[in-house]
Amino acid sequence: MKILIACEYSGVVRDAFTAKGHDAWSCDILPTESPGNHIQGDVLEVLNDGWDMMIGHPPCTYLSNAGARFLYPKGVLNNERLKLGLDAKLFFMKLFNASIPKIAIENPIPSTVFELPKYDQIIQPYEHGHPLQKRTCLWLKNIQKIVPSNIVAKRQSSKVPGNWFNKGGIERQKNRAKTFQGIANAMADQWTERVI
Repeated sequence: MKILIACEYSGVVRDAFTAKGHDAWSCDILPTESPGNHIQGDVLEVLNDGWDMMIGHPPCTYLSNAGARFLYPKGVLNNERLKLGLDAKLFFMKLFNASIPKIAIENPIPSTVFELPKYDQIIQPYEHGHPLQKRTCLWLKNIQKIVPSNIVAKRQSSKVPGNWFNKGGIERQKNRAKTFQGIANAMADQWTERVI
């Protein structure tokens, strides 16, 4: 299969599908962090390039429910933040409505303000071998829900201060945006057949 991993620079999901024998390409405005097929640029410009599947990771900064409190600081609507959220929704919907046979979009719980379509599934890292709780929503088109692949009984919240996932600094947002390896593997294992 020819698979587009939209808005990914880490290569984690791309490499999981490549390992299964697929022609997987990541695309992001940032360069890739690991060697492999990567398109550096605007993903909207390559949506119609004959993909069989797309897994999208659109930016969630302005759509996430976690950031909703910034819309009304001190009880007053932040119009600039609202516009950024509406722009993010437009980008999300362009990925969601792309003319690609199989689509999965990944994002956190969205703010109800932006009225995104209802997600199909919530997955957790601890369902796929990582001892953390971090709810991730999946919007799915012609793709089945992911089944837990390796449930970890002992787990901690990703909100625990000081753990590796919450360390501050300029890399915090990039670290939190990376797909957990176990989730990437489950996507590749459950959404495609191995190519011999």
